[in-house]
Amino acid sequence: MTNNERVNLLKEIILCKFGEIALKGLNKSTFESVLVKNVKRRLKGHGSFEMWRAQSTLYVYPVNDDTDMDEVLDELKHVFGIVKLCRALEVEKNMESILNDPLDYLTEALEDAKTFKVDAKRADKQFPAKSPEICAELGGKILEKFPHLSVDVRNPDVTVMVEIREKYAFVHADSIDGAGGLPIGTSGRGMLLLSGGIDSPVAGYMMAKRGVQLQAIHFEAPPYTSERARLKVEKLAEEISLYCGDIAFHCVPFTDIQVALKDNCPEELFTIIMRRLMMEIAQRICEKENCSCLITGESMGQVASQTMGAIVCTDAACRIPVFRPCIGLDKSEIVEIARKIDTFDTSILPYEDCCTVFTPKHPKTRPILSDVEKAQASYDFEPMIQKAVENTRFSIIRCGEQTVNI
Repeated sequence: MTNNERVNLLKEIILCKFGEIALKGLNKSTFESVLVKNVKRRLKGHGSFEMWRAQSTLYVYPVNDDTDMDEVLDELKHVFGIVKLCRALEVEKNMESILNDPLDYLTEALEDAKTFKVDAKRADKQFPAKSPEICAELGGKILEKFPHLSVDVRNPDVTVMVEIREKYAFVHADSIDGAGGLPIGTSGRGMLLLSGGIDSPVAGYMMAKRGVQLQAIHFEAPPYTSERARLKVEKLAEEISLYCGDIAFHCVPFTDIQVALKDNCPEELFTIIMRRLMMEIAQRICEKENCSCLITGESMGQVASQTMGAIVCTDAACRIPVFRPCIGLDKSEIVEIARKIDTFDTSILPYEDCCTVFTPKHPKTRPILSDVEKAQASYDFEPMIQKAVENTRFSIIRCGEQTVNI
């Protein structure tokens, strides 16, 4: 159905306001197209929708009368690229409709409020009434219908917004915040090293917010790590998939490598060499999956393997960029984000991960790269690396669904 064929009835619609996308110049349409695809994918199980975009806004109109708009709004607030969301009533673009049609629609928002104000935005500058006139007249109508209200232009309980757009006018109460950022898929693919801790899910969320399509890799070391530990990590991937979309999940068997490390490398360098081997395995899987970077949850100085010297030694083993979005954050800041994206409670479940297996008592905090390389070269890890890559298990973690094993 085209816009011209849409019947002239009152319709509730969701306005998805773009943020940074609006600044993309000649590339803006590319970003918008990706965002529309992401929204359609996210709403696939919620009914049929018409969508069109204009003036840095995506209009999402439900075709079915029984669409649960609260569920739709909850889905859309997790979609990167949208900064504001409004459930709005679409009315004819004339003053009579603007002043009368929305009054019943606004009842739910206004009946429990004490104060309100009206704002108006005229994207169509040819509309005959100016913004102050629209605000004054609609405000008067609202006071007539809701006499318990009073006007407060500084700090109202509810702000009623009138938007005069190209073909229609839209009236809504307060908007809600969207996820912001850039649409998933506009910044390439990255491989997230996903442990069971607090930091790595946050790192994945932060890179996805910048448009990176995530895959995840996890290293397990049975019997030193349990199945519950792996299930915990899969749960974390499911939780960030609400923002990041479907995630390809790679689970690497790492036991033999860790035992060989324990038996053949200096204890104080164990963690650094382990991370270098993890990076090597992850890079080889990146080559298969067309991922251009690695992503970790490291924060400068948080543990011995995250000192500047240790990171230098780790990065020396990497052929592709390693992004560390948490590198300059305090732990409290990382925890705040983890709580916001609902991964914190899962992250603190007391299940082990392979990074804590055979932890040295006195790890080297200022390692020298030549010493690390010499220690690693003293044992031939290559056959084990190849075996770990070959035996990596692959599954798809669907957004909002159970893991699908491949």
